[in-house]
This record gives sequence, structure tokens and C-alpha cells, in this order.
Amino acid sequence: MNTRTSICIFLLSFLSLSAKAELSIQITQGIDNPIPIAVVPFALEGAGVLSEDVAGIVINDLEQVGEFLSLSRSNMLSMPSEEREVFYRDWRILAQDYLLVGKINRASGSQLVQVQYEFFDVNRELKLAGEILTGSVAQLRDIGHAIANVVFEEVTGIPGAFTSQILYVVSEQVQGDEYNFRLEKADYDGARAQALLESREPIMSPSWSPNGQDVAYVSFETDLPRIYIQNIATGQRRQITNYPNINSSPVWSPDATKLAMVLSKDGSPDIYVQDLNTNQLMRVTDHPAIDTEPSWSSDGRSIVFMSDRTGQPQIYQIELGAPSYNVERLTYDCFQCMKARFLPDGVNLVHVRREARQNPNYQIAILNIETLRVITLTNTSLDESPSVAPNGSMIMYATKFNGRGVLDAVSIDGRVKFRLPSSQGDVREPAWSPFLN
Repeated sequence: MNTRTSICIFLLSFLSLSAKAELSIQITQGIDNPIPIAVVPFALEGAGVLSEDVAGIVINDLEQVGEFLSLSRSNMLSMPSEEREVFYRDWRILAQDYLLVGKINRASGSQLVQVQYEFFDVNRELKLAGEILTGSVAQLRDIGHAIANVVFEEVTGIPGAFTSQILYVVSEQVQGDEYNFRLEKADYDGARAQALLESREPIMSPSWSPNGQDVAYVSFETDLPRIYIQNIATGQRRQITNYPNINSSPVWSPDATKLAMVLSKDGSPDIYVQDLNTNQLMRVTDHPAIDTEPSWSSDGRSIVFMSDRTGQPQIYQIELGAPSYNVERLTYDCFQCMKARFLPDGVNLVHVRREARQNPNYQIAILNIETLRVITLTNTSLDESPSVAPNGSMIMYATKFNGRGVLDAVSIDGRVKFRLPSSQGDVREPAWSPFLN
């Protein structure tokens, strides 16, 4: 490692409570007729005052995705904490479709809590879900997210992603032309931010491992772009590549055994795949143009990438093991298309699109590769780096707001939007985690 004093690499995973760039979620657009739900404040049984409002966390989760509208606590006719205290008539009078109640038990002097919740369909007078979750006081926020997951799935049929997390890069100007860069991890809503890596040299292209325990990224700490893997829990890291010239854009395969990446060691940038067990390197594309921004198909059998081989950036797909010339072009109707990621269905392709030469705007869109239908989801001008939630319901991306880099999210139908502005620095390159236990 280069030990120049201008480089300051700090492994900060042990500073698990150091929030560096606070992200505070702001809903910017919701659906016209959200689902009415009453979330009753959870009763506290036992000793002490809790630092987290579990019912409030559930409400925030459900409202932030735009699908639900919670009943104000001041308008509730009763405050049940378990099924025997529920009178459905009270909630029908208030025009509520669903009801969530619960209670928290904490023994005196203990850091352990038991959270019991029950979820009801008011109109059918039916209990839909309920269980007792046990954890520490420090895990109350996780428990709240887990309950929101259950509610979301019971109502929509789609697994909730509220326990997921995000990676992103923060850059702050220190003085003059000098910047400080941080790789940070936070809850999906920006809470509990942690710095995983800090450097005076750029950090780029963070990518989650499929089990959510490791991250891959590009660091310039040796003055050249090199790919690293870091364990989140321990902070232990290792350098994966040291090839000449460009080493960039690492992306884990779905089975976690390989990394797709971009290397220019043999000339122009091309797509390669490195086996993480054997370190064997396979060249996937071989073209004098620029091939970059790889991502995997959901079955791990092919790679989608951007290439300017026809003069402007377009999106292509190639099967692993196929001859390098045997590529399929996926986009034709845009001036520039790039940064492609498949939704979990393997048919709809999220990407960044510039419609025409005379149109300077870069926006997030979805292309159905079977019907060729395109849905443009955003209307801002400099949208980039889309990342898909593990349940496929939302897309997070980087954009500009009031002259600063921020993270925005949009639902796949374009109806719901929220923003995660940072209190410090410019935020870019979001990466949404897989489902986490």
C-alpha cells in the first residue's frame, strides 16, 4: 500500500455507531389512494423507557413506500395491545382497512425485549399475522423493520425490503482541490449510517455480495484503480486485482463465486469474470470499443453490459462461455443507454437513458426486453447509477438536488418517489443490499 501522507485509509467497521453523512428520508410523491392502516402505539410492559418507537418505525416504513396512509394516533377511539382488546367496529367507523397492535416486554435491568404484534384485516375481521420477536434493546429498529416487512407482504403479496440496507459513496471537499471520500452503509431509509472505509483518494462502484456479508469496490489508494473485497463485520479486506491500467466495476455473481469486472490490461476496456476461489480470469468480451458496466442475469448465465461499439453507448447481453463476437444488442430506440440492471423477473431491464442527441437529460427507465416497451420513471436531468431493491419494487439512483449529489428512489411503476438528501457532502453510487436476515 502506498503510504504517502495524502492517503488516509481508515477501516472503520469497529466504529459501528459513527454516523458520518446523515441521510433523512423525504417523500416527494405518493399514490393517489393509499391503503388506510391504523398502527396503535405498542404498549410497554416492564421497566424502563425505550429509545425506539417500534410502531413509529413501522408507520414510517409503510408510508415511505407510498402505498399506505396511517391513522393519526390522536384520532384513534381505543388503544388495544392484543387481539382480545380489538373491537373491529371502532376501526370501521374510522374507515381503516388494516390494524396493527402490539406490546413490548422488558424485564427490569435487562437489555432483552420481547415484542408481540398482531395484524388484522378490519373488514373481514380476520387476524392475518402475529408472532413474538425477541432481541436486544439495540435491535428494536430491526424488529420494527421486520414487522413492516410482514405487513407489507400480507397486504401486497410482495416481500418487504425494509430490513435491507444501502451502500453509497460520500465525497466532501476538504480544502482547495482536496476531497475526502467515504464508503458508507445505512438502513434503506438512511438511518444508522456507518463508515466502512475512508480515503483521500476516490472510492467507486460498491457492490454487495449475495449474502450481504461482504462488499466489493474500487479504491484509488495506490494511485491506480484496484478492486477490493471487504467483510462488513470485521473490516478485513483484501485486494482482488492488480492488473495494468483500468480495474473497475466489480459485480458479484448470483452464486457469490465470481466477480464480473472491467479490465483494460489487454488494450481497450473489456468485460472479464474472475473466479474468487481459484483466481482464474475469463475474458468475456474482446472488442476495440469500450465495454463496461457489467451486471448479471438473475440465473448467472449471462452478463449485460454497455458498449459504444456502434458509436454511442448501448446495452448488450452475452452468454458466459459464448464467443466474444456473439453478443445481443438490447437497446435501439435511445441515443444513449447505459447502466443496465435486470429486475428480479429477468425480463424488465432498469437503465439510464438519454432519448435523443438534442435532449441532454439522463433519466431512469425500464425496458421490457420481450415487448420492447419502455417506461421512463424520472423527470430530473442527471440521473445515474440505478440499483434495484431486493424485492424489485423500488429503484434507488443518484441525482442532483439544489446543486448537491443526493439519492432518490422511485417505484417501478413511477408512482412513488422519495429522497435521501445528505447533511454532509455529495452522495452517489447507491447499491441496494440483498434480503438480510
